Amino acid sequence: MRLSLLENRFGDMGRAWTASGPELLAAGLETRVVSDIVSHRPHISPDEEVERLHRLGIQAVLYSDSSYPHRLLETYDYPPVLYVRGGLTRQDENCIAVVGTQRPTIYGRQVTEEIVSDLVANRVTIVSGLARGIDGVAHRTTLSRGGRTIAIFGCGVDQMYPAEHASLAKDIMSHGALVSDYPPGTPPHPELFPRRNRILSGLSLGVLVIEAGESSGALITARWALEQNREVFAVPGSVLSPNSRGTNRLIQEGAKLVSSHTDILKELNLIVSAPQMEFKGMAPLNETETSLMRHLSAEPCHIDQVCRLAGLPTAVVSSTLAILELKGLARLVGPMNYIAAREAREDYHVGVH
Repeated sequence: MRLSLLENRFGDMGRAWTASGPELLAAGLETRVVSDIVSHRPHISPDEEVERLHRLGIQAVLYSDSSYPHRLLETYDYPPVLYVRGGLTRQDENCIAVVGTQRPTIYGRQVTEEIVSDLVANRVTIVSGLARGIDGVAHRTTLSRGGRTIAIFGCGVDQMYPAEHASLAKDIMSHGALVSDYPPGTPPHPELFPRRNRILSGLSLGVLVIEAGESSGALITARWALEQNREVFAVPGSVLSPNSRGTNRLIQEGAKLVSSHTDILKELNLIVSAPQMEFKGMAPLNETETSLMRHLSAEPCHIDQVCRLAGLPTAVVSSTLAILELKGLARLVGPMNYIAAREAREDYHVGVH
């Protein structure tokens, strides 16, 4: 690593900054790199750069700092500097990267919400890339459950990309961190994102891939994970779904098949704590609520179908489903489509013969 070469030669980066071209060459830097340093150095003020970081609320974490993530430091291609908005804590040492397609199905969203919710209940920090689709669902689910989440940028952390996730990024800063190895002001470019994925996997104990097509960027993260000796987990999907071709192939190639959060926790030898059931302690279900719950499952069911199965008018079913949502027993997963929440499904399966 170039920084190591400079430190070994000059002792500290202050002396390296003022070194001449021949001295930099003698330290072991390539001719092209030395030429770039010498030509750009007159136009850069370190003091002004530090002031700009302070103004933007960005912390530059060097690889030699005690706050630098130790697990990332174990990888062969770790970035020498991380730019951080928000904060990294010791809890973040137990983190899982969750990645997937930008165009998830209802199934993909549902699986992401359920697994992430349970991981958060076990104090696992969720790492993702703030992209549309699975990334956004993972971040939002974590925040809604009061957990910590880290977003890895493929641009400067002062660049909100995609723009529609600007509000989400602000929430993440308050309950985690935005992280990049690209300096502030770096705009998003397609070629930057594959390389940033090494940070996603390098920070984490493992990478969970939920719905990925054959050319999904999530598969790049999985490849980085394998190179970094990280665990790769994948959620199986329909063989007929293009969104599941990548994940199904990962499983064929040896990725750990995941059907629930316990598959991940057991593989990583993390302590499993019983998730808190939000609806416990609430009033018992009335007859109408009980009737509707009998017709809800893990598969989305349109409200019209629920009405037909339960033999109840739309107004009654609609208001009752709203109450079941508040109790955490039902969930709206698409236009007028409902499922039984995971906790409810487990509860209602008890005693079934």
